Amino acid sequence: MSLHAADALGGRAAVAGIGATPFTKESGDSELALAVEAVRAALDDAGLTPGDVDGMVTFTMDTSPEITVAQAAGIGELSFFSRVHYGGGAACATVQQAALAVACGLAETVVCYRAFNERSGRRFGAGVQQREPSAEGAALGWSLPFGLLTPASWVAMAAQRYLHTYGLTPEAFGHVAVVDRKYAATNPAAYFHGKPLTLAQHAASRWIVEPLRLLDCCQETDGGQALVITSPERARGLRHRPALIAAAAQGAGRGQEQMTSFYRDELTGLPEMGVVARQLWRTSGLGPAEMDVAVLYDHFTPFVLMQLEEFGFCGRGEGAAFVAEEALPLNTHGGQLGEAYLHGMNGIAEAVRQLRGTSVNQVDGCERVLVTAGTGVPTSGLVLTR
Repeated sequence: MSLHAADALGGRAAVAGIGATPFTKESGDSELALAVEAVRAALDDAGLTPGDVDGMVTFTMDTSPEITVAQAAGIGELSFFSRVHYGGGAACATVQQAALAVACGLAETVVCYRAFNERSGRRFGAGVQQREPSAEGAALGWSLPFGLLTPASWVAMAAQRYLHTYGLTPEAFGHVAVVDRKYAATNPAAYFHGKPLTLAQHAASRWIVEPLRLLDCCQETDGGQALVITSPERARGLRHRPALIAAAAQGAGRGQEQMTSFYRDELTGLPEMGVVARQLWRTSGLGPAEMDVAVLYDHFTPFVLMQLEEFGFCGRGEGAAFVAEEALPLNTHGGQLGEAYLHGMNGIAEAVRQLRGTSVNQVDGCERVLVTAGTGVPTSGLVLTR
């Protein structure tokens, strides 16, 4: 039986450092300054210097190029640099790219980063203001004339079908918001620190696009997050216990569009995350019952329920009940609903903290964490282990 490339990747790279800026609504800094601050913090966390870095990976959406960040941070020559497309779907894939580079010997120490002023600068929640002449822009032409202009409106289509199919009400989504805010309330780094949420408060929040309420939608954040990836051998000699990259995967489904895949046979699941789930379980040799924590991308609450179902934590339509039972620690940093919206990169950092034993909401004996990236778009995921 031949091995896929992903089968040979597991265990050949590790996350050795994490660093972030404060998470704010008005940073007062440029996006380049935020990126550099996060990169330097991650290197300091690992006990490394800018001179140790020879690779960098970020998002196509990031405004600060790899070479510009490297120069501003005092990093020298680069032997590897890369970008991943599809917005938040790129988060875990940046780590996959870095791990591939380390495993193949293309680089020894790679920094992944994402930095933006998403509250004080370009606000993604405002939706499409103008359509560029491109194939991606043309795909949006099927939905924009009908008023589907924002990410919330695109997700609302699938969310409405989900509720109809399984006989649920919009309050089903509230369980995700409540759990996220419970953890955010005890996380000093979270924007909603000290502000837990009740199901009644969720149900009383205003409609954004039915069936999504305000508290079903993630916040907008100014800030940056960076991660340092190197070999396990090198990581073991550094400042903190490394988080081993046991598996990494990307996925795009049939009929995939960025966030408007309305012409699929079903709208009640996330086929792109199903692709990721099958790869992660196959290549790690693990399964849902063996995960101690899940950090699931939560730009909108309905897609957290669908992710749980795609990964096999529960049956179809059972995500809300699963979250309500709190059988699995979920988004222990508060998620993007509660801590910060950093396109999922802060979720990877929380997974590392859980494996180090340093999370503010530490799960006893945590040894395995599932992390996912953006949903509704081509996406990615990780299994990290102690």
